[in-house]
Amino acid sequence: MLVVISDLHLTDGSSGETISPGAFQIFAQRVRDLAVQASWRVDGNYRPIERIDLVLLGDVLDVIRSTQWSLAGEVRPWTNAHRPEFVDTVTKITSDILRFNDSAIGVLRSLSAEGAVTVPPALERGRPALDAPGQPVPVRTHYVVGNHDWMFHLPGSNYDLLRQALVRHLGLANPPNEPFPHDPVESEELLAAMRRHRLFARHGDLYDPFNFEGDRDTSSLGDVIVIELLNRFAYDVEQELSQDLPVSTIMGLREIDNVRPLLMVPVWIDGLLERTCSIPSQRKSVKLIWDRLADEFLSLNVVRQRDTWNPNDLVDRLERMLKFSKRISIDGASAILQWMNELRIPAGESYYRNALAEQDFRNRRAKHIVYGHTHQSETIPLDASFADGYTLNQVYFNSGTWRRVHRQTTLAPGEHEFIAADVMTYLAFFQGDERAGRPYETWSGTLGIQPLEVPFYRIDPGEPRHAHREPLSASTLSSHAPHFTPQSVDTASLSLDG
Repeated sequence: MLVVISDLHLTDGSSGETISPGAFQIFAQRVRDLAVQASWRVDGNYRPIERIDLVLLGDVLDVIRSTQWSLAGEVRPWTNAHRPEFVDTVTKITSDILRFNDSAIGVLRSLSAEGAVTVPPALERGRPALDAPGQPVPVRTHYVVGNHDWMFHLPGSNYDLLRQALVRHLGLANPPNEPFPHDPVESEELLAAMRRHRLFARHGDLYDPFNFEGDRDTSSLGDVIVIELLNRFAYDVEQELSQDLPVSTIMGLREIDNVRPLLMVPVWIDGLLERTCSIPSQRKSVKLIWDRLADEFLSLNVVRQRDTWNPNDLVDRLERMLKFSKRISIDGASAILQWMNELRIPAGESYYRNALAEQDFRNRRAKHIVYGHTHQSETIPLDASFADGYTLNQVYFNSGTWRRVHRQTTLAPGEHEFIAADVMTYLAFFQGDERAGRPYETWSGTLGIQPLEVPFYRIDPGEPRHAHREPLSASTLSSHAPHFTPQSVDTASLSLDG
């Protein structure tokens, strides 16, 4: 059995909350349950599985999303990654992540301990001996890097010391003195585990030109956006305006890095201010801080001189997308999404087209292609091949994320509305006749967020809530009783809430 999770984004606590340790406890119990289920075979008999491979598919520890970078002088991820000051900063942030998430990481580490996962032994007649002591199933945990933890891919003795600490704290099977893999071919054991399960998996960041520029041992523009814009913005607003802004605005801004995709952050800020901040001068002050930081971001050499971009075009387009004072369209969401599509960056869309180009898909070695990175869990059929009475079904999966996510609503994008939820996904794949021959099982949990219990004000006029663009005539609808007893309507609340 092979289990995949990704994009946990565990931080040092300096830039927002991370997922609760309770999620890890749920996951650990599900792994134990799956081990028992996987021990039932196609022939109806019970035979204990021999091992479990757990793949952490990138962005597990989030080294980028830390305000400590702002306190590190000139040291940034896009400077010399082998300078002692850089290594020290990465080491300190990583140590603080491990400490801040000690309870959660402890649950993850415990899975790889001897005897942590057990299944009943088998009786001679192919049934589990439920009253007998459990039979241990070893768990091998493999760490694959993404774009927020790419430093663990760097070679060198200084990073070997850091990897040794990670192997101990996370209970990893990774060799402690070798770079953690970014591509599965960089790890023989990981690749062998994938081959056994007819699977090919990678983080997926190499399909996002904002977060991968051809070399995983170097930084990307995405790092600059997070550190110089997102990490700094909420902090600067609180420092300069916390005495003036409503509580709902301040609390909302702390969620800024959970907006997906990240380039939608200006649209999200617009919506937050429209609904929580009733004083125009205050809304203007917040936007001026963002524009100031955007100017500083756009003037950085690392932004203007990206080797893989046309610098002038990039800066000009980013300026129009990011800055409130340069926004060329009221419907900023549509403009941003159109540009991202031109750059071939899926904005809430699927990466499955990239899976179609994977060598292991094309030569039919893999039945399953798995990516992370997008934070959007998916299961998409790719192809079904028929030959000599045998069917090969090939499916694309995205492993989603373990964090809070704000996504834009679809009815009226011009209103800049978002809905948040805590999400958690895992994928399990079975080899041979495990799990009675079923090839995979996926699970995605979503925990809704209760809206803040503070006043919200709609400043914009809003759009009608009915589907006014639909051609369906109301006279064609069947008449039926309401689903609930109508209540009296408070017209004052209607005018307030839109």
